[in-house]
Amino acid sequence: MDAQLNSLIDAVRAAAAQGRTLRLRGGGSKDFWGQSLTGEVLDTRAYQGIVSYEPSELVVTARCGTPLAELEAALAEKGQCLAFEPPHFGTGATVGGMVAAGLSGPARATAGAVRDYVLGARFINGLGEHLTFGGQVMKNVAGYDVSRLMAGSWGTLGLITEVSLKVLPVAPAEATLMIAGLAQGPALDLLHRWGGQPLPLNASAWVRDTTAQPVADYVFVRLRGAVAAVQSATVKMSADAVALGAQVQTMDNAEAALDWRASTEQTLPFFDAPSPDACLWRLSVPQTAPVLDLPYSTYVEWQGAQRWLWAPASAAVTLRALAQQVGGHATLFRASAAHAATDKAVGVNTPLEPVQQRIQQQLQQQFDPKGVFATGRLHPL
Repeated sequence: MDAQLNSLIDAVRAAAAQGRTLRLRGGGSKDFWGQSLTGEVLDTRAYQGIVSYEPSELVVTARCGTPLAELEAALAEKGQCLAFEPPHFGTGATVGGMVAAGLSGPARATAGAVRDYVLGARFINGLGEHLTFGGQVMKNVAGYDVSRLMAGSWGTLGLITEVSLKVLPVAPAEATLMIAGLAQGPALDLLHRWGGQPLPLNASAWVRDTTAQPVADYVFVRLRGAVAAVQSATVKMSADAVALGAQVQTMDNAEAALDWRASTEQTLPFFDAPSPDACLWRLSVPQTAPVLDLPYSTYVEWQGAQRWLWAPASAAVTLRALAQQVGGHATLFRASAAHAATDKAVGVNTPLEPVQQRIQQQLQQQFDPKGVFATGRLHPL
């Protein structure tokens, strides 16, 4: 067994024996997320490397500290990719952090989430036991799918040491349509209509550009798939939008790729805080949810399922009530620059229902009976 892996196991065992709390950390690119950070940092970056990669089998296995950029570069050399487009949020993102955060990019609504691509995982539980779940093929997944449970766990259940992921070929054709002149309501209606048709719709975004003169509404739609399918859909979807009075332009693919990447990494102008006390909120709602009556500018992704906005922490009750009314929830994704500590007092995540809370507590008790891992990142303790 590798010395780096032994070091991680020993660290967890020692913490369990001494009653200490550990905070699992790779590159730290997502330290901004969650409740206040607590516990001694256990750095995972030394345990890195791509263990195996079988392009013909569409599966790759990598250790937790492997730089995410390194993995994506290896896949790109073979014309393959992580279809869920995970955000890096910095130069130090790691594979383990990607899975633990469970965050996906613009293609999530059609391609699936991180957990949908996890085939198997190895991790260290709170007793220092190195466990293996799942495998490297879909048929190995049976019973409790513990490996996928680790996606989005934020290091509260165990230390992911190795993960096997399903990868996909890069689509042979791609096109991005920029549609101007559709308000949020008509834009969502059109996206839902397209979603019910056999079109290679891969990603979408709606935003109101308040810097334009006059102010303008834009829908961006990315198509991916076979060459003929993308070409045919471009013609049809352009005609559908023009029929509603919109203006349509097919963007240069290189320029569009930069914009979609900026959307993933939250470097678009929309993600610049409008004021020092503004927090970035993420509303996760059904795609068919109506336009929400909010006095804040909104950036809409995933065909309506993900809605971003800037609002003060004091708006938490209002935002969560509106989201819950349509079957969703609201997350304080980034606290304000001026009041980060006090902002998070409202709770980063929507409080769990009693049944959900009991299930989560029981899971944590099973995986981490000694309370080694910092569980307060998800909800205030």
